[in-house]
Amino acid sequence: MRLFQIGPLDPGYPAGLRLAGGAPLLWWRGTVGPEDERSVAVVGTRSPSPEGLARARSLARELAGAGVTVVSGLARGVDTAAHQACLDAEGRSVAVLGCGIDRVYPPENAGLADRIAAHGAVLSELAPDAPVSPAALRRRNPVIAAIASATVVIEAGPTSGARITARSALALGRHLFLSDLVAAEPWAGDLLARPGVRRLVSDAGVELLLAQLAGGPPTAPVQLALPVRAGE
Repeated sequence: MRLFQIGPLDPGYPAGLRLAGGAPLLWWRGTVGPEDERSVAVVGTRSPSPEGLARARSLARELAGAGVTVVSGLARGVDTAAHQACLDAEGRSVAVLGCGIDRVYPPENAGLADRIAAHGAVLSELAPDAPVSPAALRRRNPVIAAIASATVVIEAGPTSGARITARSALALGRHLFLSDLVAAEPWAGDLLARPGVRRLVSDAGVELLLAQLAGGPPTAPVQLALPVRAGE
């Protein structure tokens, strides 16, 4: 699949990233279209619990079924689960890499990256042959938050890069949702006290999440609900 470079003045550049300011040049494979403006970032730890994986998969399926693009970082754990579940549900997904597009990390996700490019896009602001690095992984998290209309953190500890994505989403004035699996973390508790941040709990549908997205930012934390299928 062809590799493109695109800038903020070019047609097809992610609208959310353009509006965020300081929009970088991007290398990409695949397509980003108007339908991807309705998007949600699903992010979290590389070492999730079984329940965390189930939540990520359930949310990604529901978003795909509602025609919402799932954005994530192609990392092991929550990111991989979200991308895979979205594609399995015939949805669109966008992956933002912390390495060059020709150096997919982790290597075992190279096939998943190809699937994403065929049904969405794989993006990086780094040169195609750039290796992965801790700095590059941190740098891609604000890009994820800027591309997406909202960010959901499924499960993340005190050192997870998902914290950067969450804080970036809040700084950009985007909707931020924290799963109840992460809400007990001290860093998450601080964010939940802020306007525009909502908490997700299990037992209801993603329709409520989408309705809240359409209604604008709240003035106080709101509890939403998310289904988890038995056996996942």
